[in-house]
Formats: sequence, structure tokens, C-alpha cells
Amino acid sequence: MAKTLPHVQRFPARPVPAGGMPAVARRRLDLGSLAGLVLGFGLLAAAIATGSSLAAFLNLPGLLIVLGGTLSIVTMSFSLGETMRALRLVPSAIAHAQQDAGDAAAHMLRLAQVARQSNLIGLEKELRRLRPEPFLHKAITMACEGAPGDTIEAVMRRELDATRARLMRSVAVLRRAAEVAPAMGLIGTLIGLVQMLGRLHEPNAIGPAMAIALLGTLYGAVLAHMVFNPLATKLERNSNEDCLVKTIYVLGAGAIGRYEHPRRLERTLNALLPPSKRVRHFDEI
Repeated sequence: MAKTLPHVQRFPARPVPAGGMPAVARRRLDLGSLAGLVLGFGLLAAAIATGSSLAAFLNLPGLLIVLGGTLSIVTMSFSLGETMRALRLVPSAIAHAQQDAGDAAAHMLRLAQVARQSNLIGLEKELRRLRPEPFLHKAITMACEGAPGDTIEAVMRRELDATRARLMRSVAVLRRAAEVAPAMGLIGTLIGLVQMLGRLHEPNAIGPAMAIALLGTLYGAVLAHMVFNPLATKLERNSNEDCLVKTIYVLGAGAIGRYEHPRRLERTLNALLPPSKRVRHFDEI
């Protein structure tokens, strides 16, 4: 009796475009990050408002201790330049410019076909349209100059590794800030407790002073777990996506430099891509 093969989910493969170039990565608002940020702080504010006034949870000295102390410790751990670079990257966690990996693979196959059919002369005509993507433009320029494929891959991989290392240092800065913020919040709480104990002769002031003292711990926990850690995770995720796209560019340019058949390049790129983003131009089973 014939055995029934298990059902395998098939994804529609995207075709290789006949012309054009990879869509220039545009900065798009990440609705998931924005919704999570708004929802998290919205629920926190709603929980506070149900029991007391929001103004009761605002304490400028405590906030300055936590923010200023965290910034100073992080700067001591790294450098002022690295700290400022990490802060400048924060907006990109919510509005990130990302090129689709499937589209990048499809267009690298098109460039490989151009190089195979029209030699490097035809590929040189594509350079002007690749300028909005500096990394890809540099890789294809090396191929047009006759650099060996292995040399292209080695040079571009070093550039990719250096770029990723800089971004991961910024991720490390944010993770360090997430570690330090709760400790600075505790320091703010201890300062508040010392000030409260100095006013024990005023019984009516003990309750409000205790509430203000505890706000430092609250600020530190909120900044660590609702701001710094999520931002670091998002930047790391964005870095992985960018690395995948640029790895596709590196492999494609290297294959062009080695004059490989685009069919082989297609297999190589599809091995990197998830099933939903794989490209198919040649009839493969």
C-alpha cells in the first residue's frame, strides 16, 4: 500500500524582475515598536491614575539622579563618542530604513544575468542606478574593475563586520544603561530615605517623603525594562536584518566576479533566505 507523503507547506517564490534596481531603503515607522511603547506607558499611566494623581509620581530630583547617573556611568564604561552615537541611533529603532532581503536577492540575480549576458560593459551601465545603495555600489564597482570574486567578498565582508561591530557597541551601551538604571534608582531612594530620616520630628511629612524616596526605584525600573532593554533588542534585530541584506550583496558581487552561473547564485542565496522570501527564476525541483 502506497504511503501518503506528509503535507509540505509551499510558499510562492518571487520572480526575478526584468529591470530596475533594489528599492532604496526608506525609513519606515515600526508600528509594533510605537504601539508597544505607547501601550506600555499608557497602561502604566492608567494604573497610576486609578489610585492617585499623576503629579504625585513626578519628582524632578529623582529623575535627574537616575538619568544623569546612568548617563555618567555609561560614559565611564565606554566613551563619550560611543554613548552619543548610541543615543543618536535610538530613533532608528522606531523608524528603521530596511531593504527587503527577498527583493535584494532577486535584484542580485538580475545583475548576475546582466553580467553574464552583456559582460562587465553591461554591468557598468547599472552603476549609476546603484548609487543610492553605497554598499552595493561599491561591491559592483569592484566587480566592474575586474577584481576577483574572492577579493570582493573579503573586502566587503571586512566592511560589513566593521559596520556591525560599531552598531553592536551601541547595543552594548544601551544594555549597560539598562543594568545601571535600577542601581541609580536605588541610590536615589537611599538619598530620599536619608532626607526623610532627618525629618522624623515632623510626623506629617514622613508619608510624602517616603513616597518621593521610592520614586527613584520606580524610575530606574521603568527606564531599564521599558526603554533601554527594548531599544537594545530592537537595534540588534535591525542589525541582523541589515546584515542579511548586505551578505546577499557580498555573495552576489563575489559570484559576478567569479563569473558564476546565476543558477548557482540562486541556490546560494535561497539557502540564506526564509521560505517565504526565496526567489525562483530557473526551473528547479
